[in-house]
Amino acid sequence: MSIYNTAVNKPISTLMVFIAIMVLGVASYIQLPVDQYPKMDPPYLTVMATYPGANASDIEENVTKILEDQLNSVDNLKEMTSTSYDNLGVISLEFEWEANLDEASNDVRDAVDKAMQNLPDDIDRPTIMRFNTSMMPILIYAVTADQSYPGIDKILDDKLITRLNRVDGVASVIVAGAPERVVYVDLDPNKLDAYNLTLEQIGNKILAENKDVSSGNVKMGLMDYALRVEGEFAESDQIKNIVLGTQNNKTIYLHDVAVVRDTIKDITLEQTINRGRGGVLMITKQTDANAVAVAKEAKKQLELAMKELPTDINFQIISDNSDFIVKSINNLQETLMYASIFVVLVVFLFLGRWRATFIIALTIPISLIVAFIYLFATGESLNVISLSSLSIAIGMVVDDAIVVLENVTKHIDRGSRPREAAKYGTNEVWLSVIVTTLVTVAVFFPLTLVTGMTGILFKQLGWIVCITVCTSTLTAISLTPMLCSQLMRIQEKTSNSKFSFYNFVSRQLDRLDSGYERLIRWVLHHKTFVICFMTAIFLGSCSLTRFIKTDFMPQNDQSNMTVYAKMQSGQRVEETKRVALQIDSMIRADIPEITIINLSYGSEEEASFASMMNSTGNNILNMRLRTVDIKDRERSIFVIADQVRSILKSFPDVLQYTVSTSSSGGSMGSNSVDIEIMGHDFNTTTRLAQDIAVKARQIPGAEDIKISRDDDKAELQIALDQDKLARHGLTTSEVGSYVRNRIYGFRNSKFKEDGEEYDIIVRLDEKYRSSLTEIENILIIDGHGEKIRLKELGEIKEYFSPPNIERKSKQRILKVSITPAAGVALGDIAQASQQIIDNLEDVPQDVSLYIGGNYEDQQESFSSLIWLLLLSLMLVYIVMAAQFESFKMPFIIMLAIPFAFTGVILALLLTNTTLSIVAALGAIMLVGIVTKNGIVLIDFINLMRERGIRLYDAIAQACRSRLRPVLMTSLTTILGMVPMAISAGEGSETWRPMGIAVIGGMVFSTIITMIIVPAVYAAMDKSGSRDKKKALAKEFKFMKDFDPEKDLPKK
Repeated sequence: MSIYNTAVNKPISTLMVFIAIMVLGVASYIQLPVDQYPKMDPPYLTVMATYPGANASDIEENVTKILEDQLNSVDNLKEMTSTSYDNLGVISLEFEWEANLDEASNDVRDAVDKAMQNLPDDIDRPTIMRFNTSMMPILIYAVTADQSYPGIDKILDDKLITRLNRVDGVASVIVAGAPERVVYVDLDPNKLDAYNLTLEQIGNKILAENKDVSSGNVKMGLMDYALRVEGEFAESDQIKNIVLGTQNNKTIYLHDVAVVRDTIKDITLEQTINRGRGGVLMITKQTDANAVAVAKEAKKQLELAMKELPTDINFQIISDNSDFIVKSINNLQETLMYASIFVVLVVFLFLGRWRATFIIALTIPISLIVAFIYLFATGESLNVISLSSLSIAIGMVVDDAIVVLENVTKHIDRGSRPREAAKYGTNEVWLSVIVTTLVTVAVFFPLTLVTGMTGILFKQLGWIVCITVCTSTLTAISLTPMLCSQLMRIQEKTSNSKFSFYNFVSRQLDRLDSGYERLIRWVLHHKTFVICFMTAIFLGSCSLTRFIKTDFMPQNDQSNMTVYAKMQSGQRVEETKRVALQIDSMIRADIPEITIINLSYGSEEEASFASMMNSTGNNILNMRLRTVDIKDRERSIFVIADQVRSILKSFPDVLQYTVSTSSSGGSMGSNSVDIEIMGHDFNTTTRLAQDIAVKARQIPGAEDIKISRDDDKAELQIALDQDKLARHGLTTSEVGSYVRNRIYGFRNSKFKEDGEEYDIIVRLDEKYRSSLTEIENILIIDGHGEKIRLKELGEIKEYFSPPNIERKSKQRILKVSITPAAGVALGDIAQASQQIIDNLEDVPQDVSLYIGGNYEDQQESFSSLIWLLLLSLMLVYIVMAAQFESFKMPFIIMLAIPFAFTGVILALLLTNTTLSIVAALGAIMLVGIVTKNGIVLIDFINLMRERGIRLYDAIAQACRSRLRPVLMTSLTTILGMVPMAISAGEGSETWRPMGIAVIGGMVFSTIITMIIVPAVYAAMDKSGSRDKKKALAKEFKFMKDFDPEKDLPKK
């Protein structure tokens, strides 16, 4: 028994099944976590190695290259890039999308283990980081303090961080920029010499005295006692009283040769927030946690903790990703609501029956709620992708129910009882309904197979649309006929007084039907002219493609921006601070929309997540700026960003700058075209980069021109005489360690208090390490136990070295990044950049130039979409060929597709919208949407032909009969996308291009389909009078006794 017969015969069972689906859907919806995007596990790993005191060249030679040699052999490695900074090396590994990252992590860990034996002895073990979206902070707070500033790190750790770490779903709480406690032992080298002591001896003495030693057990009487020697410092003040030895019967204490200070660590990276000193508090969530719930609970715990914190400690939100998620999802839910209302109104407008409209409207929640069951079952979240998928599907889920209900209604109007009409009406169309659904699935299912960034963004969209439209088909052939049998009435005529508006609409639709039939008859008699005219329209639209601008992804206004500003290389951090505060003052005075200004300047000694996100250095200024919400300001974030650029441009000290409106910030938040220069020689690549940068500034709409390698900075290099080293029994490594310990500090012991550990750093007092003369006079104990000055072993020269060195595929690379201005397409900047490369002169043969950056990502994504388009076209053709048992009919129907693309082109041009991957995906979606109209039309024409009606009459009658269903399904799809296309809330920028593309393609293709398809159908049927039975007889002419009138089954 068929499903629709069963549903009609067992209405209560059918109703209970769908109620159960609704209950499961609601239960799933309640338990769904909320996030911005689906879970992403991009195939990237990062290896970070810290080597304090080493410059970028040393990091490259002694760390980066050694690690690269081992990592290059890891399986499934697609690309390896690295950047060597002062103190730090960062190696980024990109794997193939099908790679297993757990196995890749193990392989990388093994490679690092192999490299360790060749790395410097005093280097920290490299850390391996796996990037995913959960690493991005959901909350970033600015923390400022006055009197509590020196101890803010400890205060936050005791009073707040422990509390936040207990919040369910919190992965980590990071405090950046807060001062760290440390114990400095600043030595006087002259006193050391007088007492015949060395810095290393003092460091080892501190380590030896700062220990608790277990000395066994002692049995005394009936008791067994553990014996310990207590030596660990209970107070930092004890350190200065360590006995170093005796001389001339006088005890020598540490305070006799050094100043011991329990203080905060010398700040190398300073943070200010609205001019107040402090740090940045970042909270990240666990991978499967609900971002909104975690952020809400974290805020609650922060409010409770503030009651226990000193009153001078203040918190301000710099970035609240959960707030953006909530507003984006609320905006999409509002879009979904308006789309539902529009769809229901269209259905009622055409059908004029409240009962019929109610039956169609039920299809929407049932179809959409199944998506929540899918999300819950697969462990996914409710996010902007899933909700946008529902917004896209809402106009399509009613199509099948409309077709079924309209056919059932016709049977009722002809006098059939609702129960029989429901069965017969559904029986006539159920197969075509399933086929049109398969056409839609043929377009969206390939999305689930796409890899790369496109796959990450749209795989969930493909699954959800496929599931919802399949559910809508199941509903259309089961619940819809059942409800029709129960709710529809034989007579449901509307009176003129009560429904005069509907009668007016009905009369207008009747006139439209008649006018359209007359138009089709004219078209059939002038089909050659019509086909040529339509072809000319399509070819003309193709010529407009050169005016379409291309882009990667639309940017969102999230009320945040990040700023990178570079000043003179080698500049002291104090000078950078001076300029930073001037910029701060000007922004505060000129841009009232900005409420929080977070400044960060200096460099980090240790590897951290921030190291991956931002370039740091004494001459580098990084800024986080937060504006008031969108609803509270008239100007967009992009206009405000342009004003920030104008301010930066007015400072001659600022040599380079970039302003990013991306929420991720840092280098990862940019939207740029990179010109990549691959070559080993620094001077050659720098010359080319500077030449390119000059020409890039002349590109209209090009902003934030940035050369990735800073100017060489001055440094002091000790050139040792190898002969002298040999005579004194020394090696370069030993001399380097002597100098490093005295300048950077000797660190081999820690002071413990209240469960925390603090470094004890032994070094020369600042006044003995701040001049060239003092460094030259550093005392070294040679291999014979004699004292010798550093200057006797070599000389100190001024040397210029790069502050950062980038490598790609084990070759040095230098990038010139160009950011498009607001409204300027990424593709235009890329085209102009390619012209610069082509016109370059004096490019050595060992230097290569390429276009990269986000434009490279864009090209890869467009390539994936082209593959997706071709696959969709093939699958759609296969489905229709199987339905019609014809190779010709699918071709006729698919003629609507090029005109859908014409509509997309016109819509993008009229709205000044760029062709991004989101808009391109909307164009591909049209392949499945617009062919449904053609299927309905051709199927009915064939039905008319089977009934013996002549060709032109069959086409005209079929077109008139199918006009309303086609208009109804098209309008539901179009109006379902209107809220997405015109929405102005948070996150709407991402999906607006798709809405515009689908609306433009649907409007244009619907009009053209209803004209070009009948014309081409008539033109391809040359006889103009044969019917299907005669065609079959011709196919079976080899059967002599075959008679179509007798041998074919009767209808």
